[in-house]
Amino acid sequence: MPELPEVETTVAGLRTVLADARLTLVEPRRADLRFPFPADLRQRLTGATVTGLGRRAKYGLIETDRGDTMIFHLGMSGRWRIDPADIGKHDHLLVETERHRLALHDPRRFGFVHLVESAGLAAYPAFAALGPEPLGDAFTADHLARALAGRVAPIKAMLLDQHIVAGLGNIYVCEALNIAGIAPTREAGRIGKARLARLVDAIRTVLRAAIAAGGSTLRDYARPNGELGYFAKDWRVYGCEGETCPCGGTVRRRVDSGRSTFYCPSCQR
Repeated sequence: MPELPEVETTVAGLRTVLADARLTLVEPRRADLRFPFPADLRQRLTGATVTGLGRRAKYGLIETDRGDTMIFHLGMSGRWRIDPADIGKHDHLLVETERHRLALHDPRRFGFVHLVESAGLAAYPAFAALGPEPLGDAFTADHLARALAGRVAPIKAMLLDQHIVAGLGNIYVCEALNIAGIAPTREAGRIGKARLARLVDAIRTVLRAAIAAGGSTLRDYARPNGELGYFAKDWRVYGCEGETCPCGGTVRRRVDSGRSTFYCPSCQR
């Protein structure tokens, strides 16, 4: 599933062709993805001008001058295609401007599109209880210390909890914990402030590096221009079972709640 860096990269790609553009066509090509397309999507967005593009957690946002924001989630295999040579059976939503055509491509159909009034965006159910953005000023060691106080769950599980911090996923949590030297099984509430500060820095470091690299390519993910993200070549531990950690130790893999966790027992304590 595309994680925060992939969505950030996607939004950046869309911004190059949609910023300040007038939408001349918005056309769902089927009734639904994971959820039904909004019944009035075509009516409310055709003719509107895009006034902003952004991201909240793993959701992309396209704002318009009509006071509406289209929220999209890429699910397991979704991606936007810019000016595709042809439209295929898995291109489920077409968006056209005076200069470009975009297609939301989603073979597995786990993604979705919602339409909400921009003024009520913060109250959108998926956003209302989200924690701070990991690249924002509100995400600090003090925030983590408060959120994790008394928690006996493993730190990895807590970082994947969207109520604590928004947008983190399995790949980048494994990488950040390795950079910070913290074992994924460490009891979250017993990690000291100094180590939490290192963890905050590690999370920001790995996310910024991944965004700069265009994300990590997993299965069907690609940037809107069709290029593949190349951050995977810089993974320290994720997907590296049996390989050498930068510290010289050997990367191990364990399964927690159905997810693979990659870590180095030599440097992560």
